Amino acid sequence: MASKMSTASNGVEGAVKPSSTEDCTPSDEIDTNISIELITVDDAEDVLKLLKKFFFKDEPLNTFVNLGECKELEKYSTKNLHDHCSYKAVNGRGEIVGVNINGLINKPRETDDASEKLADGCDHPKFKKIMALMDYVDEHFNIFDLYPDVDRLLDIKIMSVDSHYRGLGIAGKLTDRTMQYVKENNIKLVHVLCSSHFSARVMEKMSFEEVYRLPYSDYLVNGEQVFNPEQPHNAVRILTKRLA
Repeated sequence: MASKMSTASNGVEGAVKPSSTEDCTPSDEIDTNISIELITVDDAEDVLKLLKKFFFKDEPLNTFVNLGECKELEKYSTKNLHDHCSYKAVNGRGEIVGVNINGLINKPRETDDASEKLADGCDHPKFKKIMALMDYVDEHFNIFDLYPDVDRLLDIKIMSVDSHYRGLGIAGKLTDRTMQYVKENNIKLVHVLCSSHFSARVMEKMSFEEVYRLPYSDYLVNGEQVFNPEQPHNAVRILTKRLA
């Protein structure tokens, strides 16, 4: 799940998380003729179909609060498609079997108005709790303070792959295409917020380094811990990769 900053994208908010572990489709039904293509706003409905089936229900914070149907999450997940830097894995039948949803973030100017808190504009009570956590992270960590020479970065908001297509290197292909975009557009930094232990581990294998960590046990509201997802998910982590 990505942070508020990453909606400007975010969670990875925002982030990269493992897909579900549903029973696999028989191998003769899996089309391994995979192409990586740009996601357009016209793909939003098909992207959401994939996310609803493999991402929304398995993301640790969504699972902990038992989020269920949430139109605000759907809007949040697709709002950056107009940045034209997100990618889909498509099989030979034209079905989307994986996505890498990204957003571009520009360094705020001193004259910019303060951005609205995500939780303030959220009516869904359970999703509001998650957005409040993202607001807290934004208030306590500014990526541009850590990288003062960076004026623009790319945020990996969501990585999701159809569980039937796991093990085919699709996540790697999607990430490679994203990194190609970053290099072509002279972007110096890639950022990802991970709420899942597994997603953070995947990013570390891709040479991303942790720059911020907030254990769930340390995030308290009125003295009480808000999130306590199943182990090994024990912290929100921000990881980055510097390209220049």
